[in-house]
Amino acid sequence: MACILLVDESEVARRALKGILARGHHRVAVVGTVLEAWDFLRTHVRVDLVITELRLGQESGLTLVERLKADSFLKLLPVLVYTDHGDRETVRKALELRVQNFLIKPYHDAAVYAEIAKSAANPWRAQHFEEERSFCRLMGYEPAQLHAMLEALGRALLEAKPGLERAAEDHALGTIREKVAALSESAETAGAWGVVDLLGGLRPLAEADDWAGFQARLEGLAFAPRLIALHLDPRILPAPFLTNQEQLAGQEEHERRLWLQAWAERRCPVVDFSRLQRELDALPGCPVIDSAAAAFEMAASGHPSSLNPIMDLGERDPGLAAQLLIAAAQLKRREELDPTPLEDPRLAVGRLGEVRLAALAEHLATVEERHFDQPPHFGWTQFWMFQMGVARMARFTAHYLEFYSMEPQAYLAGLMHDLGKLLLARLHPYGLQAALAHAREQGVPLAVAERRFFGCTAREAAAYFAERNHLPEPYVSVLRWVEQPADATAHRNLVAVVSLARDLCRHNHLGQSGDIPLEQPRPIEETAEWGVLTPSLFPSFNLRKFELQVHADCRELKLELHGRLKA
Repeated sequence: MACILLVDESEVARRALKGILARGHHRVAVVGTVLEAWDFLRTHVRVDLVITELRLGQESGLTLVERLKADSFLKLLPVLVYTDHGDRETVRKALELRVQNFLIKPYHDAAVYAEIAKSAANPWRAQHFEEERSFCRLMGYEPAQLHAMLEALGRALLEAKPGLERAAEDHALGTIREKVAALSESAETAGAWGVVDLLGGLRPLAEADDWAGFQARLEGLAFAPRLIALHLDPRILPAPFLTNQEQLAGQEEHERRLWLQAWAERRCPVVDFSRLQRELDALPGCPVIDSAAAAFEMAASGHPSSLNPIMDLGERDPGLAAQLLIAAAQLKRREELDPTPLEDPRLAVGRLGEVRLAALAEHLATVEERHFDQPPHFGWTQFWMFQMGVARMARFTAHYLEFYSMEPQAYLAGLMHDLGKLLLARLHPYGLQAALAHAREQGVPLAVAERRFFGCTAREAAAYFAERNHLPEPYVSVLRWVEQPADATAHRNLVAVVSLARDLCRHNHLGQSGDIPLEQPRPIEETAEWGVLTPSLFPSFNLRKFELQVHADCRELKLELHGRLKA
């Protein structure tokens, strides 16, 4: 595999030659002018071959060749010139400049591959250094010793450049002779003959008072350390030669490190609440996990004979449920209907209808499942099981406590009670992962970790988002107060029911919330939520019987959810 710089302003020619090079599993970077090519080559040492069109607008590819041949290092870089028409004089001039070859369009795969193989037979970068094995044997070096000498040379060249520039400004010939001699000795000792050649050209320029030429040649002192680094580690690959997927992976890894190291580096919060609010305002809707979004799109875009499958999907996914309610509320406001928001995603599906559902499916904001991964304890599957568990246990609790009219609300409030994590995973996936890791490493509640990294909790972010997007007030209250039910200013019983269901699921290890599992929870009668609920219960209520039934139902629900996942 070779890294090739293609210099051509024609998009058609670029696509054609890039296709040939890609079929040969070579990496390609493309520029359109001589200046761009020169800047690229001075920055990225990893180029193995330059392929340039002869005609580059008002310029000639031979101008680039001439500039390369005048450079201490790049004069060895192989260049392949091609064009659709080459007169004898141009071909002669190109060959005099010792280009590797001159090809006439249309080019053929075999001819291009042969030129690439020719350039790889004696790599130009290796020609600037002694062959390691034989040089070590000759000089009595160990490879590690030689590598250390080359690394030290690279650092010395970078450090010497500002001093030599000042000496040139002062015309301090003695200083220049002394510094160049010391660097040349280090380069010879390390077998870096390209550096020796570069330094050897500096002294004559200074002695001839050619200070402009001297300054131009000094630029090689910045290039040489990059050449040495690549010689020592040929795996180095500059970003322009990475595929889109590789670049994305590199960017993700960089962002992941920024978040994971933020606490140790005292950079928290990484994102403050005001910025997060602006990002929440810009979201096109409630994020939906990608697998659920795909299932919804399949069901909604195939002219379904029944809307029941879509309703079922909405009832089983927190993001979908929220987005269906948001979309229905937007429709009611647009059509100036009764502004009371719908509280049931099944009714929302019916209100939206087939055409709007299909359009909604195409524009869902999605979250990749992998962004929930925090092995070995947390991932989307465990999180989804917890949301379903809280939903089901909230409905069961409402029924058992004889809050019969509250059952549908309790189920949906339980399903959506932790929307904040979906929002954070969409906006800052590695921030969510960092908060999860931090909570476990530091032994603090997840809400504390979230506030350290985001300046707010996921719950506060969700409540803000829910209000801005007109989710029904009971669900906003649950989002805001589920961890402090005694502080709820509205829908206190609903908040307390969901809060109790949440604690019961954590105690029974039904999925994962992201918080540290409850090994020894407080008795139910001592919890804040039970303090809210007690005044509404009959005096004859049997708490122990309720607890036994809860644990039995949690065991069955855990088996049921695992079974559905396996299916």
